[in-house]
Amino acid sequence: MAYKEKYNLWLNSKDINEEIKEELRSVTDEKEIEDRFYKDLDFGTGGLRGVIGAGTNRMNVHTVSKATQGFANYLNNSFENPSIAIAYDSRNMSKEFAESAALTLCANNIKVYLFESLRPTPMLSYTVRHLECKGGIVITASHNPKIYNGYKVYDEFGGQVTDEKANIIINEVNNVSDFNQIKLVSKDEAINKGLLVYIGEEVDKAYIEEVKSLTIRKDLVATKAKDLKVIYTPIHGSGNMPVRRVLKELGYENVEVVKEQEMPDGNFPTAPYPNPEDPKVFRLALEMAKESNPDIIFGTDPDADRIGVVVKDSNGEYQVLTGNQTGLLLSNYILSALKEENKLPENGVIVKTIVTSEGVKEIAKAYNIEVMDVLTGFKYIGEKIREFGEAGDRKYLFGFEESYGYLAGEFVRDKDAVIASMLIAEMTLYYKEKGMSLYDALIDLYKEFGFFKEDLISIELKGKEGQEKIAQCIDSLRNSSLTDVDGVKVNTKLDYRLSKEEDLVNNTEKEINLPKSNVLKFILDNGSWFVVRPSGTEPKMKIYLAIKGTGLEDSAEKIASFKERVMTIVNEKLV
Repeated sequence: MAYKEKYNLWLNSKDINEEIKEELRSVTDEKEIEDRFYKDLDFGTGGLRGVIGAGTNRMNVHTVSKATQGFANYLNNSFENPSIAIAYDSRNMSKEFAESAALTLCANNIKVYLFESLRPTPMLSYTVRHLECKGGIVITASHNPKIYNGYKVYDEFGGQVTDEKANIIINEVNNVSDFNQIKLVSKDEAINKGLLVYIGEEVDKAYIEEVKSLTIRKDLVATKAKDLKVIYTPIHGSGNMPVRRVLKELGYENVEVVKEQEMPDGNFPTAPYPNPEDPKVFRLALEMAKESNPDIIFGTDPDADRIGVVVKDSNGEYQVLTGNQTGLLLSNYILSALKEENKLPENGVIVKTIVTSEGVKEIAKAYNIEVMDVLTGFKYIGEKIREFGEAGDRKYLFGFEESYGYLAGEFVRDKDAVIASMLIAEMTLYYKEKGMSLYDALIDLYKEFGFFKEDLISIELKGKEGQEKIAQCIDSLRNSSLTDVDGVKVNTKLDYRLSKEEDLVNNTEKEINLPKSNVLKFILDNGSWFVVRPSGTEPKMKIYLAIKGTGLEDSAEKIASFKERVMTIVNEKLV
């Protein structure tokens, strides 16, 4: 169906509420109408994500209900008497979307456990397994700007649905061709029938206890936690309660919160881009730091699955660590602490994504620990935890991705900034007791294992035309015979859509045993590499770059030069 037909269908449908129709009538730009209706919001990295507003390509109560009806059909076809857990964050319309999804499920005779107020994404992941549900939903757009919201779907194992299940759910969603196919029930009826149950403290307490149990150096924390000075910002999101509660119960008494960013607010007035990857979100925290001189600063994104860390360098300047740097520090800390406590298993594994620093492989080698690569998206790390548990051949120790996502423990199956905040506090405390800052520890790691340096370029290309440009650019790179970058040979080309790894030196091929994804990776003779992929959550093409230098200055120069050369190649294809 053409976009204009869909537009008129919405305007004339008795199932579309008047508020949505009024919004549509106010849109006069034809390009804008096309963008709202040229496609349905699709499941990118495990659910919906889009701009809040009217239209099939927008997040609204109707697109949420349609997706939920499809999910309900999948659940009822797959399980007997399924139940679902639902959480939501501080974003605009999150509560409304959560209730809309809950009532659609209840109308399909599916029991729903709905959190009474906002909770982080990782708590939803935990709750699915804790309450023995057959799935879960969390309403969030994670770190996206305020105009976005999203809808992430979880399976019975507490992880975001991966490709096979996602495809079945997508088919079910697509089969809901008319809004009159969506079942409805009132909130009162759902509660009276026992189909809608509100949850809160009981689950909170169980989760918090599990998080605290991941403390490694328990004696150190018990005796010295009060000495650590922390500044924390929840960036107007859902991390405020659980992060502070965990730290307080472990004895971290000296935690200051950025007051201006403490309360939930979907407009993010102090951080228009509420992403701890963006140094600007720490402006207020850094103002506070001038007075209190903390040992560590960290902040969590709106749904508290990502965490950013700020440390003071050797010049006394505060630096926001990259996701890779924090991941390397945590990997080394966890492995060294477990070894010291005689708790390091022989079959331990660290799992990372294909765009995450290779430095962790050097660290893990020193502890005889395996590192496994998966596709971008934490759902693939969550999937590995399940597989290891079922096979019993490996022990999951830690997983991370360069985009500020980390997970220790097995009771959550998604990245967890609450767990990460606790481990970062413990790690900082450990080094403080040794007379070192976290920055000192990072430099020591570099000196021992190499000065790994990474960068990321995001090219925003909005709308239908933008998506087509991204696809064309990647296809053009796929079909090109790229042999070198500025005179350095390309040794290996990995095409994750074709599941093909090409050794360009020996002219051989082997299969990549990962799900298919429109991603290309090029590895050069000197160990440098770059990856090109479309974002699964935003209208962007992402280019990841990595080098290994001999020092801070050398690695900075190398990454800058490499970036320039790679972008010349990419821009030539981006026509």
